[in-house]
Amino acid sequence: MSSMFGKPRAAPSTTDRHLPSLLPECNVVILGCRGSGKSALTVKFLTKRFISEYDPNLEDTYTSEETVDQQPVLMKVMDTADQDVPVNCERYLNWANAFMVVYSIDNKRSFEGCQQYLDTISLHTKGIQHDYPILLLGNKLDLEQYRQVTKAEGVSLAAKHGCLFYEVSACLEFEAVQHVFHEAAREVRREMERNLQVRPLFITEERPFLHLAAPTAVASKHGLASCTLNTLSTVNYKEIPSVAQAKLVTVKSSRAQSKRKAPTLTLLKGFKIF
Repeated sequence: MSSMFGKPRAAPSTTDRHLPSLLPECNVVILGCRGSGKSALTVKFLTKRFISEYDPNLEDTYTSEETVDQQPVLMKVMDTADQDVPVNCERYLNWANAFMVVYSIDNKRSFEGCQQYLDTISLHTKGIQHDYPILLLGNKLDLEQYRQVTKAEGVSLAAKHGCLFYEVSACLEFEAVQHVFHEAAREVRREMERNLQVRPLFITEERPFLHLAAPTAVASKHGLASCTLNTLSTVNYKEIPSVAQAKLVTVKSSRAQSKRKAPTLTLLKGFKIF
């Protein structure tokens, strides 16, 4: 048995461990100095409760099935326990889809510590040449009267690293905390959509046509390069993009040849023949 926020949680069965999740997953890592409120934000999101005291050495990963924009998503949240500086970063850098870097608005040192985490993430993304969503969170908005970090400073740091920026409070309304976690899921979804590239259509030759008296040029149409009919062959479609992104165009060798039932070649408009 393991525990989550003081409540017993049964270990998953052997069958459950081998069943793949049918939901899209979003792995979120919570980073920041001790006392910035990482665990309080995590618990607020998962349970709608505010708990003020935690073991600063406890690190765990929690799972919650969420609905974001009417779409289900399995959110996994890693509440880290670094001692004010990034340590053993590979455990979360290679796992995360999104990062939340948290500081307390009433603690200047926690804000300055965010710079090291943001630099670590930046080096990682440059090394693998892949960007991940980053959210910079100013926590403990309820302590406005003790503020040491202005909102302008938070906005400036977020702009420097290309982050989204929010100020929240783990002990105030649940909706604001839920919003930033759901926004992380949205950003992960948007990043995946941006990385989806339309794959080109490749056409390869298998065998030349026989019984042709002489090469006959195929007229160039729709920007397609001209070729000779005796080099055409039965085609192989290796990869075809989705129909919604292409138009079908039929290219015939010539009007005279079409009467002799000359073969036709169906292509996708805007794609080249290789």
